[in-house]
Amino acid sequence: MDDTLGSRISELAKKVLDLARDSIVVKYRFFDKALANLKLTEDRSAAAYVSAAGGLTYNPQRLLEDYMEDSGFAVRLLLHVIFHNIFLHYSRKDIANSEYWDIACDIAVENTILAMDSGYEKLSDTQVQNVIAKLSKWVPRLTAECLYREFMVGGISADSAREYARLFSPDVHYKATDDADDEIMILQDDWERIARRVSAELKSFSKDVKGKDAILINISEGTGKSYDYDDIIRRFAVMSEEIKVSPDEFDYVYYTYGLATYKNMPLIEPLEYTDEKRVKDFVIAIDTSASVKGRLVQGFLEKTYDLLMQSSSFSETMNVRIIQCDSEVTSDTPITGRSDIARIAGSLAVRGFGATDFRPVFDYVNRLIDNREFSNLKGMIYFTDGYGIYPQEPPGYDCMFVFDGNDDYRPPVPAWAIKVCLDV
Repeated sequence: MDDTLGSRISELAKKVLDLARDSIVVKYRFFDKALANLKLTEDRSAAAYVSAAGGLTYNPQRLLEDYMEDSGFAVRLLLHVIFHNIFLHYSRKDIANSEYWDIACDIAVENTILAMDSGYEKLSDTQVQNVIAKLSKWVPRLTAECLYREFMVGGISADSAREYARLFSPDVHYKATDDADDEIMILQDDWERIARRVSAELKSFSKDVKGKDAILINISEGTGKSYDYDDIIRRFAVMSEEIKVSPDEFDYVYYTYGLATYKNMPLIEPLEYTDEKRVKDFVIAIDTSASVKGRLVQGFLEKTYDLLMQSSSFSETMNVRIIQCDSEVTSDTPITGRSDIARIAGSLAVRGFGATDFRPVFDYVNRLIDNREFSNLKGMIYFTDGYGIYPQEPPGYDCMFVFDGNDDYRPPVPAWAIKVCLDV
């Protein structure tokens, strides 16, 4: 290709992108900041569109070919990359399977674009519609995070992966090296601010925008904070004596001297306990009301077992009660050690499915305290969908209500309670 023709192709490609930018701003003015922050880089040797944090690399000749085939392609491509950025898809560090994550991100983005405008030629394809309808049946929300978790549990066949890529992936996602971590973090902060601005505008001034709910759900997932269970429950810990070698009392000089002098017998045994802050008395309440679906209850139970088995904040000897409840307490299972967890895991029957009232659990726990079944109860975690009657008065211990994701219609949590949103 001679320089004159190459320059002409580059010029036309830039005009196509400028036209696409203008079309987006006219129709969706809340994307103006996102478009201004998006860096477009031409690469005549690029075999594919390459998107990355804050940018898109394109081959001008291929862009013109795709534009001639589908006049809406450039708009769709820019929206695709914008959504990757404001959904913070490039900044995740906890991804174990990058292939599944890339597929999940592309499906979430394309589903959002389709919700905004079904007129894009490739997205109006019957196969695309069928795949989205199928995924919607078993994935609660078509966000990258929910899709990724589903793929990690069920896997994806090689044929399905190729099909998903063909239908939903106009771009290749660039993976930054560790050396670029600082730059990525700066870009992430910028795009998170842009995402929150878009969210605020959609909620305040752009209420009639098609696809608004899909955009808000994905932004909420991407900008939501992740929590470590140990960090969450450490606030419920009390000082207790643990069976464990105390490093402060361990004297290696005498210990090794005894081994050297008396062969396999140390001269002085170290103390086999130490004082540490651990959780001993604790309540885990699980909402089993009719408004909480069976799969959600199972998710709460799995979170409960993970919490007890994996958290280093719990004492080896514990007094934990797993209480199931709807409008009344339906089950109380005591846990005194980790061996109890293994024994009941998978065999705990779910009871309830009535109305939701949080107050009976607090009354029941107060009776346990009065009967001295707790010596120093510091807290309760209540897994629920949040649709219930809260107590008016705060209890004498901390209470954390853990919800299954964000919900704008959920009743407000009392000021004395701690609110955490998780995906189960």
